[in-house]
Formats: sequence, C-alpha cells, structure tokens
Amino acid sequence: MYDITSIYQAQSADDAIAALRADPSAVVIAGGTDVLIKCREGKLAGCRLVSIHELQEELAGVHLDDSGDVRIGSLTTFRGVTYSDVIRKTVPVLGEAADTAGGPQLRAAGTIGGNVCNGVTSADTASTLMALDAQMHVKGPDGWRIIPIGAWYQGVGKVALAHDELLMQIVIPKAHYAGWSGHYIKYAQRNAMDIATIGCAAAVRLDGTVISGIRLAYSVSAPIPVRCPSAEAAALGRSATPEALPATLAAISAAVEADVQPRTSWRANRDFRMHIIRTLAERVIARCVVRAVELQEAASC
Repeated sequence: MYDITSIYQAQSADDAIAALRADPSAVVIAGGTDVLIKCREGKLAGCRLVSIHELQEELAGVHLDDSGDVRIGSLTTFRGVTYSDVIRKTVPVLGEAADTAGGPQLRAAGTIGGNVCNGVTSADTASTLMALDAQMHVKGPDGWRIIPIGAWYQGVGKVALAHDELLMQIVIPKAHYAGWSGHYIKYAQRNAMDIATIGCAAAVRLDGTVISGIRLAYSVSAPIPVRCPSAEAAALGRSATPEALPATLAAISAAVEADVQPRTSWRANRDFRMHIIRTLAERVIARCVVRAVELQEAASC
C-alpha cells in the first residue's frame, strides 16, 4: 500500500538535519497526513523518510516568550493550535483557522509546520499566517535564519526551505498582533472534510474609528497565498463607523481585484472565485472591525 524504502527516526532536530544532508532524496515526515497520501498515490514511490514525529519536546507546543512573541513549534498539531490558551489569548483567529482543516482525525495528526511546508495555496493556516505577518524560524547545517511569511512561498508546492533545513518555529511578534483584531472565513463546498475554494483572512487595527492598519490575505486566489497591497491601501485612513463602513468595504472589495489571480478549476470558475473573493473581503473586514471595537471597549473598562 505504501511504497517506502526506509524510515529513519531522528533523535533530535540536528540529527534530522544531518540525515537530510546525507541523503538528497530523503523526505521529512511529521504527522504524515500529506506525505503518506503521496506515498499511497505513488508520487513518492520508493522514498526514504526522515521522521521527526517523536521530537515533540523539541518541536511541539505553543509558548509566549518574555517579549510577548507567540512561538509555535512546527510539530504542533492543528488541534494543539486551536486549543492552546496562548493562541486563544493572543491570536485567536489562528486557532479558528486551524479548526477548519479537514476533520477531527486530521486535526489531531496534521501539524501546522507541515501545513505551510507543503507549499499548497489551499493550506488552511496560510492566509491567516500571512495576515498575522508571521516569521518562519528555520534551522540548517549553517545555523538559524528567519524568513518572513511574505517570502516563504516561492511557487506551487515550493517554499523557501532548503532540503537540509527544518522549520523549527512559527513566530508571531507581539507588535504584529497586539491591538489588532482578526477574522478568517473558509469558503468550501462543505463545512468539513473539504479543501477551500477560497480562504480569506484579515487583521485590522483601529485608531478611534479610523482604520490605521490592515492586512488582507487569501489562499486559493493565486498560485501561492497572497497579501493584498492594493486593497490594504484602499482601506487605510478610511472611517469604520457604522455609517461609513459600507463605502469603505466597497472600496476595498473593488481594489482587491488587482491583487489576486483566481483560476478556473473543477471546483469553481474564475468569475465565481472573483465574486467570492470580493464578498469575503467585505465580510471578513466587517467582522474584524466589530472585534476591534469590542477590543477598544474592553480596554476602556
């Protein structure tokens, strides 16, 4: 059923890195929810696997460091992200996004690191991490390096990770979430066990009633997950009062077309995807504004 030549169980992250460097054709396996499917389909026939599944102490868990930065180990499961107290208190939108992936079995096994390392545009956490302006902390034979999420995706199925490197942590700096409110919507043909037709995430910061900061991101709207600079520029400085918000949302919705490249597939044609993209921009940002107002009210109490 699974055409696998060998599986090497790494004893540490450094051990895994060394094993990858020694074998240019080796494939990393963590939760296995993506790799094992490829093995079963013959796409990785005869592969040699380097397993990091048992490196839970080194690579799993969510922590808040002394500076307030959120640090998510790459082996943290979707379920681990969703139910983390740190995530709920700091970046709840990421937990909400993780909870839309597949079904309960997948969320218990699949990891957030695997979700972003496979490089697919439909990854359920991808657009939310883009909206949070996350940082990818990577380790290889030459040490550590930090890759902004905006430079992570290089093409279809390609990320800025060398063969002999591991994604160790996903870090969301405090400055990227404190005072911001987020929301994510996954549009799919079913409410569970389905791949997104379009995924949309945003983070909004208000200065009084004015939008002073915004990050809008999509999955499945282009070959890779994307931010939307034109739509963000259209939103900055605009009023978010109940009276002015409809015009603000309309301006964002119109501007977003310049930022995306939806395609026709068996799931949906290009025109329908564009309609969903524009609609989700309005719905997601409207919800962000509601949450931002709630945040202001809570802070004033």
